[in-house]
Amino acid sequence: MRSVKSLLAAGAATLISSMAFAADMPIAAPPPMYAPPAPAADFGGWYLRGDIGFSNQKVKQLNPSFVDPGISIASTQGLGFDTAGIFGLGAGYRFNSWFRADVTGEYRGNANLHGLQIINFNGAPAFTDEYHGSKSEWLVLANAYVDLGTWWCITPFIGAGVGASRNTISNFQDINTVNGGVAYAPNASKWNFAWAAHAGLAYKVNPSLTLELAYRYVDLGDGVTGALTDFTGFTRGRTMQFKDITSHDLKFGVRWDLSSPPVYAPPLVTKG
Repeated sequence: MRSVKSLLAAGAATLISSMAFAADMPIAAPPPMYAPPAPAADFGGWYLRGDIGFSNQKVKQLNPSFVDPGISIASTQGLGFDTAGIFGLGAGYRFNSWFRADVTGEYRGNANLHGLQIINFNGAPAFTDEYHGSKSEWLVLANAYVDLGTWWCITPFIGAGVGASRNTISNFQDINTVNGGVAYAPNASKWNFAWAAHAGLAYKVNPSLTLELAYRYVDLGDGVTGALTDFTGFTRGRTMQFKDITSHDLKFGVRWDLSSPPVYAPPLVTKG
């Protein structure tokens, strides 16, 4: 009986000793939990852009390079250009959440010219000049924009740009119906300083893709024809001068952000 009690006491002492030893051992730390990377800031980085649209153009004055004595323009009627297409590409950089800038190049398609002038000789109406032809441009602009805040993924913006425009006057004709005369001029181009003002709305489809609907006022400078020649081939080297060509443009644009982070994919886990 004594031996049984001794065995039970020894077993209890061993169990208590084991429990005390286990209590003194450090508790193992739980396995680390995956923490997703912090989201990238919503600004900074390069982007590409493309634009299409149409123009609504006009010219302030159309005058010959030299006017004979006694000749004056009594009035000008219906002088302007038809609507034409706009096609552009560009690249830019977003500096922060509200400021970005880009450089764009665009081709502005042929717009038909129409208009008529009543010409006086020595103060009295003498004849009319009826004008026909077309105009196109290559326009390069450096632009800066300010984003005015975002609501429901829509961001209004304003901006300004400066650059150069190569204005080409093509197929110019001057028809004098009263006197039965006609003159034409070969195509000619002229580089000018150009500037623009922008306003529009941008819609962010996803972190990489933004759509734009924008209005732009652009001053394209002047244009010039080649030397006027009559139907007999006679020329005095005079040209027609287009003064202050402007346009109200409506554009639809796409911006592709090259700096957007890729969509996160969890690491591949293998067993073995």
